[in-house]
Amino acid sequence: MLLALLFFSGVSATAEDVLFEKDELSVQTKSGTVRLEIEVADTRRQREQGLMYRRELAEKTGMLFDFKRLIAIRMWMKNTFIPLDMLFISKNGEIRQIARDTVPHSTEIIAAKEPVLAVLEIGGGEAKRLGIEVGDRVVHPMFQKRQ
Repeated sequence: MLLALLFFSGVSATAEDVLFEKDELSVQTKSGTVRLEIEVADTRRQREQGLMYRRELAEKTGMLFDFKRLIAIRMWMKNTFIPLDMLFISKNGEIRQIARDTVPHSTEIIAAKEPVLAVLEIGGGEAKRLGIEVGDRVVHPMFQKRQ
């Protein structure tokens, strides 16, 4: 099993150094569909940069990290200035785990409990506010092409 360790401390870039494609996705929750505007991180450089150095993240926005294959993900929040909810997503789009209100600047490891295809990062507390739970389904073309 391949292990992806996304330690961002070695990256000296700022948020303006890496460009991200803008897209949208929806999350099918028990109470309805939630639509989010996202940026897609699907290259190594984009995944390394992620949401580091950002000072704010608007409601109903986030970043979708595409790892291209099922992989054991380990992240931390060093150089990340805002709390985030991290949604760990299987290849069929099912949310398998949520790390809620992660702590800015923390070097504590946030690990997926199982290999996942993607991580969706949204503002801290946003998953609860929007009613997003484990078992809900993320709808985006990346999950359709990998089933």
